[in-house]
Amino acid sequence: MFNDIGPLELVTLIVLAVLVFGPEKLPKFIQDVTRTLRKIREFSDNAKNDIRSELGPEFKDFEFEDLNPKAFLRKQLDNDELGLKDIRSTFDLKREMAELTDSVNGHDTASALPGPTSSAPTSSAASGGRVDMTKKPEAPKDDRPPFDADAT
Repeated sequence: MFNDIGPLELVTLIVLAVLVFGPEKLPKFIQDVTRTLRKIREFSDNAKNDIRSELGPEFKDFEFEDLNPKAFLRKQLDNDELGLKDIRSTFDLKREMAELTDSVNGHDTASALPGPTSSAPTSSAASGGRVDMTKKPEAPKDDRPPFDADAT
């Protein structure tokens, strides 16, 4: 919670506390705050234990941290019942992006990259020509937009 407080900020907070509460009241205030925090922690632990005992033995491994969506998803994704680790290990993002870039540029990727490749030919390889994506397509000579009967 307070992991991002630097030394300068900590010194500033101490000086501010001394100025606000005074040097004679500051130790009593710190004791009151720590006592209150201890009571709150004890109350929350008792509430957690009461909830666990009321839920029964089928929820013995229930953790309240799992109610946080991030923690729940992390726990479920680490569980290998779905085989997600196998899918992650077989998926190579760099190879997929290189294949996509080469297919857009019109290069043959079957001989350039190692590993399993798809047997389906790319659209540029099927047409036999190379597609140049840097050129703009020629605009029709007519200035009017094309008529679409379904749009009207």
